[in-house]
Amino acid sequence: MLLLNSFITFLIAPLGTALLAWALAVVLSLRGRKRSAQVLAVLAFVWLWCWSTPLASHWIRGQLEASYPPLPLAAVPAAQAVVVLGGTMDPPDALRPWPNLGQAADRVWHASRLFASGKAPVVLLSGGSDLSKSSQPEALGMRQFMLDLGVPASALLTEEFSRNTRQNAEMSAKLLRERGIQKVLLVTSALHMRRAVQLFEQQGLEVHAVATDHEVGNSNGRLPWLPDANSLDGSARAFKELVAFWAIRP
Repeated sequence: MLLLNSFITFLIAPLGTALLAWALAVVLSLRGRKRSAQVLAVLAFVWLWCWSTPLASHWIRGQLEASYPPLPLAAVPAAQAVVVLGGTMDPPDALRPWPNLGQAADRVWHASRLFASGKAPVVLLSGGSDLSKSSQPEALGMRQFMLDLGVPASALLTEEFSRNTRQNAEMSAKLLRERGIQKVLLVTSALHMRRAVQLFEQQGLEVHAVATDHEVGNSNGRLPWLPDANSLDGSARAFKELVAFWAIRP
């Protein structure tokens, strides 16, 4: 199922769509429909160029992030628990005995700030890993990070088996219900927040979004219409979030 999901994610991304269109263009050309093949190949090129530009990539990511701007601590309400979603680091493996922090690791740092400011007395870290490749679940790596940031072990809960956002919500909600927790501060990337909130609310929780990892902002002087790999990656992740969100709507 994970392989199938990965393949579908690839196909709906701009690069996957363009490659599929080019493959179809080759088939059309071999069948003698050269005009149709040329048109399809050009459209695929334009499509890929468009979503590889900072201009288009920032626009589509902005559609997802706009509802979840950065919040000062004073604007965050108190809750019964902070829930931090995985995707923040690569856990230790046979070649590396320590976690490797990813670009979303500031989710963990931000959660520690929420705890230190008294916004919630408990932090639940949600994230499993493929234990055939990693020596421990991601949640345990996040736990060590939180301990290093000064959060006491008594305040930390771990959910160590989820492999996607739906499982994050289902398994976290079970642990929270067992402790009588209903109101949570959900910490994940702004790009991911819309889908995460939907899934956690479907579990009957009162969810207050505290987004981090905001991507749309300064273009760092890049020409907005010139393609680059980072923009293509950002567009692909935005496409994944949009399609996945519509798929889970009731």
